[in-house]
Amino acid sequence: MRNPIIAALDVPSAEQALALAEQIAPAVGAFKIGKELFVAAGPDIVRRVRATGAPVFLDLKFHDIPNTVAKAVASAVRLDVQMLTLHASGGSEMMRAAEKAAQDTAKMLGRPVPLVLGVTVLTSSNRETLAEIGCDVDPEQQVLRLARLAAASGLRGLVCSPLEIVALRKILPTEIQLVTPGIRTGSEKADDQKRTLTPREAMEAGASWLVIGRPIYAAENPRAAAEKILESLS
Repeated sequence: MRNPIIAALDVPSAEQALALAEQIAPAVGAFKIGKELFVAAGPDIVRRVRATGAPVFLDLKFHDIPNTVAKAVASAVRLDVQMLTLHASGGSEMMRAAEKAAQDTAKMLGRPVPLVLGVTVLTSSNRETLAEIGCDVDPEQQVLRLARLAAASGLRGLVCSPLEIVALRKILPTEIQLVTPGIRTGSEKADDQKRTLTPREAMEAGASWLVIGRPIYAAENPRAAAEKILESLS
């Protein structure tokens, strides 16, 4: 079975990220590089993690005019990432431009096309959060709306809360990959994630990949924590 665990390298320096990656590499399937680490360490951290042979999920959640996002996606493909994110709320023109940039740049470089993932509703959001920005709908309704839009725009994957996986699997083509943050084992302290499931629950619901951050990197023994999560999936 492919290891579905994407470990989030949500640490503030390249040195910490590389040390964590080396420690947990045998127990995970890929590494996520998000805003904190990318801003601190720059594109070079992507190259250094890729040099280990591990797949990289670049989670910068692009959201801008279509031309700007397309150029950012092309730059990410040149960095040789395997997954990257953008906000589906940027609209269909932006998403189509992003997917085309990924396809065209990968073809030019002779590389596999990375998975461009549409972010639907952040797992820290609930109905009150959406209402604050003038979107007075249930989070699941908004997720389904944006998911349909992303699929119609040519995206081949989505980021979604574990709680929306079952509903999405009912409306999306089977080949759409679902990448799921908001994974918690139940032993952590409460945090800003509001819509969560355990790793096994998320996989049984139909997730393709699990993005796991604090349950691994904040554990007393990250390697042991990752191994325990992987064992729970077998």
